[in-house]
Amino acid sequence: MARILIIDDERLIRHALRDILEYEQHVVEEADDGNAGLKAVLTGKFDAVFCDVKMPGKDGIEVVEALSLKGVETPVIIMTGHGSVELAVQALKAGAYDFIEKPLDLNRVLVALRNATDREELRKETVVLRQRQRKKGGVDMIGQSPALEEIRSVVAKVAPTDARVLITGENGTGKEVVARKIHAMSERSAAAFVEVNCAAIPSELIESELFGHEKGAFTSAVKQRKGRFEQAQGGTLFLDEIGDMALSAQAKMLRALQERVIQRVGGDKNIKVDVRVLAATNKDLAAEIAAGRFREDLYHRLNVIPIRVPALAERSSDVPLLVEYFLGGVADELGVAAPEFTKEALQALAKAPWTGNIRELRNVVERLVILCGDQVSADDVKRHVEGL
Repeated sequence: MARILIIDDERLIRHALRDILEYEQHVVEEADDGNAGLKAVLTGKFDAVFCDVKMPGKDGIEVVEALSLKGVETPVIIMTGHGSVELAVQALKAGAYDFIEKPLDLNRVLVALRNATDREELRKETVVLRQRQRKKGGVDMIGQSPALEEIRSVVAKVAPTDARVLITGENGTGKEVVARKIHAMSERSAAAFVEVNCAAIPSELIESELFGHEKGAFTSAVKQRKGRFEQAQGGTLFLDEIGDMALSAQAKMLRALQERVIQRVGGDKNIKVDVRVLAATNKDLAAEIAAGRFREDLYHRLNVIPIRVPALAERSSDVPLLVEYFLGGVADELGVAAPEFTKEALQALAKAPWTGNIRELRNVVERLVILCGDQVSADDVKRHVEGL
């Protein structure tokens, strides 16, 4: 079942086509001219559009061109009389998916619709796959600032090695992206990338999470469980927020790094592990060492190659590129056309303090897409972004 819009100024044509489509269990809406139809497509979520090529207001070609400019990829099937086939061809060149001639033929209508919706399903699947790839680190770090270029240079040099890397920076700066990029460019890229958020795991469970446990090791250990080290065998283990790891776990972590051997909780068998360890923190580990909350020997084991990810305010020239990157994903997720950001809007965003860094910027882009219209202005930014 598809959701379909019919744009035609002839009521009889609309009703005839609607009867055909509703008989096939599709949901149908109508618009009686090009302006109303264009507005409906931009504000609604349709799987296909049937549009007359000659109408009052905007004609079919103008509707297709407007949708293309807005980045809307909903397939448009042009309907044309015998005397306007040339216009239909022009519409195809402008971006229409197909055209059918009037009087409408039932089989031709259904074949055109099936082909269009098949293409739309393929496009949606492609969007999902791209989003998954993005989450897996399959895309590059976004930006061209000198600070980011320096990080790229270091990553390119260190990725092919097995050297440990300590990534530091404020929350939301993209430390995980750097870690995933190192893994993706390494010889371990075909193996697992396993992430552990040390701050999110209670201190009494962190050892079990990292090293696994044997059956009966504690009350809820009803069966043997492999830890994250074993899950990452042959690949990369990313220890996020390493500065929050319990001291007891730090001691075992040190042994695992030194000897490449672990023991499950409740077990006495040594298990060899082949894992590259990357770590990240937003804390000042030197201060944590001085306060007795972090082991100095573990720090030196982890800090073979230090990479500091700068705050977004330190690379404000990257904000327009990040906005463009987030815009496509946000619009796809929301099922709406991506608005245009004016030059002044991008300049206003670049001047924002961004205390939440890239994570905050992504949230702001989503907020502006939802709350603003076809165009985001500097006034919109000032109205909807805190701190401006």
